[in-house]
Amino acid sequence: MNGPPKISLSIRRIGIDTWRENVAYLHRDCPVVRAAGFQALSKVEIHANGQVILAVLNVVDDAQIVSACELGVSEEAFARLGVAQGHAASIAHAEPPASIAALRRKIGGERLSKDDLFAIIRDVAQARYSKIELAAFVVATNQYELDREEVLHLTEAMIAVGRKLDWKLQVGAGPVVDKHCIGGIPGNRTSMLVVPIVSAHGMLCAKTSSRAITSPSGTADTMEMLATVELSFERMVEVVKATRACLAWGGTADLSPADDILISVERPLAIDSPGQMVASILSKKIAAGSTHLVLDIPVGPSAKVRSMVEAQRLKKLFEYVAGHLRLQLDVVLSDGRQPIGRGIGPVLEARDVMQVLQGEPDAPQDLRQKALRLAGRMIEFDPDVRGGEGYNIARGILDSGRALAQMNAIIDAQGRRAEMPAVGALTAELRASSDGVVVAIDNLRIARIAGLAGAPQVPGAGLQLVKKLGDPVRAGELLYRIHAQYEADLRFAQAHAEQDSAYRLGSDDQLPHEFARGTMFSL
Repeated sequence: MNGPPKISLSIRRIGIDTWRENVAYLHRDCPVVRAAGFQALSKVEIHANGQVILAVLNVVDDAQIVSACELGVSEEAFARLGVAQGHAASIAHAEPPASIAALRRKIGGERLSKDDLFAIIRDVAQARYSKIELAAFVVATNQYELDREEVLHLTEAMIAVGRKLDWKLQVGAGPVVDKHCIGGIPGNRTSMLVVPIVSAHGMLCAKTSSRAITSPSGTADTMEMLATVELSFERMVEVVKATRACLAWGGTADLSPADDILISVERPLAIDSPGQMVASILSKKIAAGSTHLVLDIPVGPSAKVRSMVEAQRLKKLFEYVAGHLRLQLDVVLSDGRQPIGRGIGPVLEARDVMQVLQGEPDAPQDLRQKALRLAGRMIEFDPDVRGGEGYNIARGILDSGRALAQMNAIIDAQGRRAEMPAVGALTAELRASSDGVVVAIDNLRIARIAGLAGAPQVPGAGLQLVKKLGDPVRAGELLYRIHAQYEADLRFAQAHAEQDSAYRLGSDDQLPHEFARGTMFSL
């Protein structure tokens, strides 16, 4: 490997958020660029104060961005270096990651060994992969589906490169329970109800969640409307010791850090392959110290999982990996034919959750019922609870106000937000063009419209649903309301909704038979 050049440069912090990618900036007239033949998008090593990081190089012509004697670094790179602005640094060509040969083999469709996957994930966690290389890995594992042994080894590798919590050392023995949904259903914020219910029962539930990947809001995005979710490893332990629970973003706790880097690529590509999904979810849960997990797989024509055949296949893959990693798993196949609750977007979803916890009469009942059923399954992990009793125990905890009190304790322990952001003041209404019954709602389209309105980046943006499956509708009646903060966002969302509202109207006999009977978890 080439050593760093002898020319010393002064670090300049460039205020650009490159989202989990180290980026360096050199002026075209910099002596290092001319002498070493650096080119834009090449990978470089930055040496400063004993620290070494890898970065992707951008070459600039504007001296106001970076001068010829400066080394500009993005916000991510500056944080990783941990030195002050103006500190001396040097730069060198970077050798390709050691695992690049394995990546090329996967791009060619070959099966990867355990050593291959461990090497790739080590390089990913150490930021040795550029976004282009990360994208190649994500696409290759989607195109050439990982077999179950590859998924197991990928999961093990993701666990190995991060911290792992052992709650027995922190708070004593007993099951550490968790709940996760694979996603794809807008408004499905059951975790924010399940965690306070289950922890109020006395079980330990250290819930770490990702931010939204392809949805208008994730659990971490929604919980952030109420409390701090970016908790350090040490802070998360303090919160769980105090409340036996938390609702935190997993990224700052350094649990399966390679997963967070891969998610930063999966998000813009809208890729969530089965193998990556299983490894992502289970690595986070095991790293967070979970011993028992209820996994929600929604099934529906516009959900991530479209058929029962696909659902059963994914269920078996989850069970295979979880079994080898000694995680007790209970997989629930749920109704994914429409959004859950009424609010779509961080603030609107947080409002739904609080309405259920507070027992308000107009709280969304589908969100309440699904949360109770999932919480009941988790409570049945308690060896003192007989099978079938969990639902009634969960309902009693929610109806008594104990779940609300527990949620407030969790919020206070994590750091209560002074005030929840306001719902977007700019609105547009989507109304029915004819009489009928709502026979289908396209989850993907609803998520897309909410995203165009600004969610989750703009907390108050999103949709407020008025009609759900089975509801009768008259021509001109309101289906949902779009909320936005910015005029351009509202126009984009409204135009998309007017092109296709995501609602299908028909007659009663077009409703799925199970749904017409009003059953939950009919699948």
